[in-house]
Amino acid sequence: MAEPGAGGGGGGFLSSGSERRCRARLAAAGRRGAAAAAVLVPLCSVRGRPALLFTLRSRRLGGPHSGDVSFPGGRRDPADGDAVATALRETREELGLVLGAPSVWGQLRPLPDRQGQMVAPVVANLGPLEDLTLTPNPDEVEEVFTLPLAHLLREENQGYTHFRTAGRYGYTLPVFLNGPHKVWGLTAIITELTLELLAPDRYRRKTHVPARRPSA
Repeated sequence: MAEPGAGGGGGGFLSSGSERRCRARLAAAGRRGAAAAAVLVPLCSVRGRPALLFTLRSRRLGGPHSGDVSFPGGRRDPADGDAVATALRETREELGLVLGAPSVWGQLRPLPDRQGQMVAPVVANLGPLEDLTLTPNPDEVEEVFTLPLAHLLREENQGYTHFRTAGRYGYTLPVFLNGPHKVWGLTAIITELTLELLAPDRYRRKTHVPARRPSA
């Protein structure tokens, strides 16, 4: 029995109907604020199964993100016209993959990273992975892997982490488990937003950030 969302060329979640719905939803959100960085959220299909493509950041990079699961991306260059240009440029530099604007579905809302800089997630469809030639830059990318959307949507592969500050409940962030690498942090939050976009009737949000109390 075929999994939901499966089909030739990544049908279902990546069908033309789903693409139209997602593009309309992203466009309806309106213009996004400026962001200091951008990442590409690479939708693709692997042997006909819709999936997300992730990278493992090279440990050569050092710094707080070394060795983390991530999406292709980085800081905005002064020559970049917008977040989409940043995401496409970074994808070309990290994976040797040249994508055109038609591949881009739209932009999710910007999110803060651990340093507080705003990161814009740009959703794009790479198409069948078998038709692509990836040449990861070893100085930036240690590994490239995919997770089927069906895997990410299974509850047994979804976890969460509660954070407490000074003995009080703080916030909850999603974690995606049982793949080659644990997906956590900002990448997990962006994955969650992507699942909500693609499968709004099947994914239940894990992220919870309590409202700030008004200062006295």
